[in-house]
This record gives sequence, C-alpha cells and structure tokens, in this order.
Amino acid sequence: MRRRNGLQFGKQRRKFNMPLFKEIMGWIIQISIVIFIAYVCIYFWGTRTSVVGQAMADNLQNGDQILLDKFVYVLSNPQSGDVVVFLPNGNEKSHYYVRRVIGVPGDKIQIKDGAVYINGKLYDEKIEVASMEEAGIAGEEITLGDDEYFVLGDNRNNSEDSRYANIGNVKKEYIVGKAWFRFNSLKDMGFVH
Repeated sequence: MRRRNGLQFGKQRRKFNMPLFKEIMGWIIQISIVIFIAYVCIYFWGTRTSVVGQAMADNLQNGDQILLDKFVYVLSNPQSGDVVVFLPNGNEKSHYYVRRVIGVPGDKIQIKDGAVYINGKLYDEKIEVASMEEAGIAGEEITLGDDEYFVLGDNRNNSEDSRYANIGNVKKEYIVGKAWFRFNSLKDMGFVH
C-alpha cells in the first residue's frame, strides 16, 4: 500500500463546472448591458433641471422640473421654436437658462416696435407673447454667426435673454440640450412646446 504525502481528510479534487460558469457569465453580461442602457437613457434623456425665474411664463413656471434631451443636438442643430437649456457664455458656475430659439445661424435679427424681425420679415410667433418694451442690443440688426443662436424668453418683458450683452448670442457649444418634458407632480406634467 502506497502512502500519500500530507493529510487529505477526504478531500477530492473538484471538477470545474462549465455549465454553471456559462450561466453566471450570461447573467453578468445581461446585467451589464441593462446598466449601460439605463445609464445612456438617463444621461441623454433623463437629465433633470429646474426652471429659474419667470422668463418662460406661462409655458414654464419658476421651479418647474424639466427633463433635457442631450442627444438631439448631437445629430441635428437647434431649430427656431425649440426650448433650449444653456449656460450663458459657457459659465459653468451659472444656473441653467431655459429660453426659446428665435434665430438660427445666418439669420439677421432686429427688434422694432416691440416685435421680432428675422431677415427683414416679421417673425411668425407660434405662441402668444406681449409686445417687447426693451429691444436691447437687438434694436440694431444683429447677424448670427455660424454657431450662434438668438434666444428669447416667452415672458418677453421679464426675461434676461439674447437682447442683453451679458447673455448675447448663444453658441451651440453652450447649449446643454432641448427641454422636452415638464413635471412637478402627477397632476402637473406634460411635454414642453
């Protein structure tokens, strides 16, 4: 009878369980995919911010919570009428501003007699707005550059927007995304238009 080295106490060598390993790896891969998809959805369509001030009243009120679509402007450019969220002059320390795009690159903007003129024609407002009391720097014709947008608040007489030098024309790189959904409670929610 041959003697084995060391104490064995009934230990037997276990075989590697390949089916169990494959099942565990399958679960790990599926969970990783779900986490990745959730992250992408939240990052691109679920970023939340608050409306500050009354510049967008009556459509958006001070304190309204809105969701941003950060992906839409990766594929396309902001269009006239879009409600965008931006950092004024790219200032990372500022709160997000929420305003409506009125003019797009290449447009000539001027405010005369309380109304907006684009390329010499009266701008066809899609929403009801008051006559503007202050034209600001847009009292003289402004030509937008290749990556510049002219934005105004819907509450035109209570809005800090492109009419003022501290905001001015908004460069595309400063636009964080498009506001697409507003919510405060289950009774007070809807799409931003």
